[in-house]
Amino acid sequence: MTIQEISSRISGEIRCGEHRKQEKVSRAFCSDLMSDVLTLGCQDILLITGLANVQAIRTAEMADISYILFVRNKALTDEMLNLAKENNMVLVQCQSSMFKVAGELFAAGLQPVY
Repeated sequence: MTIQEISSRISGEIRCGEHRKQEKVSRAFCSDLMSDVLTLGCQDILLITGLANVQAIRTAEMADISYILFVRNKALTDEMLNLAKENNMVLVQCQSSMFKVAGELFAAGLQPVY
């Protein structure tokens, strides 16, 4: 699925990286525990999280994750947006819960990491 398709399906808003909205993602991982994110051994995945702080951006950077979806209508700070822009990341924000988003995207064909 493309980032645009993902965003549309979950009524999300692309907050950073709009120019990358046609890029495809085939897998996703849900976590608010950034230590779990650091154990992932794959790239080009969508990280779905409710942890809206700079640590989420830094962890994604260390794990070579370029796409982050923030759930539960978490506010993204200017610091987060600037850091994501510096790292050429895509940030999507939506109002739905992590459970709902994961279910909708899985039903649409997005595969889990595990």
